[in-house]
Amino acid sequence: MNLTARQQRFVAEYVIDLNATQAAIRAGYSAGQGTRSAQVQGERLLRNVEVRAAVESRTNKLAKDLGIDAQYVLRTIKATIERCAQAKPVLDRKGDPVYVETQDGRSVAAYTFEANAVLKGAELLGRHLRMFTEKVSVGGADDLPAIKAEMSDLDGARLIAFALELGLRASRHSSASAQDKSLT
Repeated sequence: MNLTARQQRFVAEYVIDLNATQAAIRAGYSAGQGTRSAQVQGERLLRNVEVRAAVESRTNKLAKDLGIDAQYVLRTIKATIERCAQAKPVLDRKGDPVYVETQDGRSVAAYTFEANAVLKGAELLGRHLRMFTEKVSVGGADDLPAIKAEMSDLDGARLIAFALELGLRASRHSSASAQDKSLT
């Protein structure tokens, strides 16, 4: 690759935060020209085939040096989902379990779990496995039909049931926590 010194600097800066505008500024492209110019320069540099190849090469090297690959990311997402899906007891300020009264008058410990983290992790995994229906338009809306990547009806139903169950659990736990707060 025949990159200039400034292009090499841009590549090194870009892989830090993946912000083309800031990388262009740090590489000296905006000197006296303002942020807008740096944004234009950053976009232009990322369209350059040689710069793009250098960014990809450097990103791959960083991932390899850190031991990060697709399996690592997927395992991490899966472990996070499993951890966040576990019900954990709601504790008061002293660290004691909080109890709530059920509709039938029983006193039970309040539990909660991190529904948003579970759903985000499931979304990331589902996207990776291409489980969701996505429409990608090619050309104008009138001249070419949309291309669809479809999931089976059964998988779609399972996903919807899973999301509804998580939402229901979160709602129950949220209302139990709210009741507890009103009691204290």
